[in-house]
Amino acid sequence: MKKYISILILFFPWMIRRHLYKLLFKYEIHKNSYIGFSWIFPDKLILSNGAKIGHLTVCKNIASLEMSESSRIGSLNWITGFPHSTKSLHFINDVSRFPALILKEHSAITSRHLIDCTDTITIGEFTTIAGIRSQLLTHSINMESSRQEASPIKIGKYCFIGTNSIVLKGNIVGDFIVISAMSLVNKNLTENHAMYGGVPVKKIKLLSSKYQYFTRKKGFIS
Repeated sequence: MKKYISILILFFPWMIRRHLYKLLFKYEIHKNSYIGFSWIFPDKLILSNGAKIGHLTVCKNIASLEMSESSRIGSLNWITGFPHSTKSLHFINDVSRFPALILKEHSAITSRHLIDCTDTITIGEFTTIAGIRSQLLTHSINMESSRQEASPIKIGKYCFIGTNSIVLKGNIVGDFIVISAMSLVNKNLTENHAMYGGVPVKKIKLLSSKYQYFTRKKGFIS
């Protein structure tokens, strides 16, 4: 029933939707936040001051979506997972799995990306998931055990993920890291102020800590 109510709410103006979300679903939504014509239906939703979601984005089957101050999710994104309360043999060994998307202050996911939150994805402060068609994938099949497995992805602060890139489950991207377009991140990237790229990803060069992208105080790039 709650699912159908959430779909009906889509057709109300934002000010009315915001009050209905808070009243019916106990979502925490700041008065200066905004959701466009998008179906956003996690179990728990926190939108802080200035957080925004564009049009035609879908967010479902996750336990929590948390967007910190001035964070953004653009249009036409698909954000989904596998509910941790569902009784299934899938992910039966992943007892600590928690399907969630956490965006820190001034971080951004642009448009037309696939965000698989079967386990938690954390995107650090001032980080940009840029371009289109990138995939963050927190689950895959373990061939040895023939089981679905999930593990979290963590991307640090002031990172840049180029268009059409893939980040696989269980990997950590450090701080001040640039991933070039069409790259595959299949390992932890720990050397900060560096550019990585390729399939699979490898270090290309070091970057100056004085780049304005790494020192800016606002997330939006004009």
